[in-house]
Amino acid sequence: MKNYVKMGLVALFALVATTTFAQSAADKIVGVYQVEEEGRQSKVRFTKCADGSYQGQIIWLSEPNNADGSRKLDANNPDPAKRNTPADQVVIVYGIRYDAAKQVWGGGKVYKPINGKIYKVECSFDDEKTLRVKGSLGPISLSRYWKKIE
Repeated sequence: MKNYVKMGLVALFALVATTTFAQSAADKIVGVYQVEEEGRQSKVRFTKCADGSYQGQIIWLSEPNNADGSRKLDANNPDPAKRNTPADQVVIVYGIRYDAAKQVWGGGKVYKPINGKIYKVECSFDDEKTLRVKGSLGPISLSRYWKKIE
């Protein structure tokens, strides 16, 4: 009987340890990244959503205003209700979930405010501070590399 209790406790401990490790690996994406896209500088913050997915939201732009001094908006968004969102508050990666077996975050979308297009996305780390963000549309894909700064 004591052996069954010991085996049960060992199994429970192993399950908790595995779940905790997988969760900490999944949360590695959380933080702030320096991004350069078509000569424009921005910062994107990844957070964990209530449903367990992750999203990346612009939190800073090097040029947040138009030439006339007015604030840039998400004017190209395919959703008319979002076109008045300030450009430095746009969610550009959403719905991604961590796949521990592949060590990637995927299953979501990446939105490119410059042209209003939405692509499938897969994110993975090349090293501790370099996040590869791969956007795909059919067989065509393009990767960008974002530097984790926080």
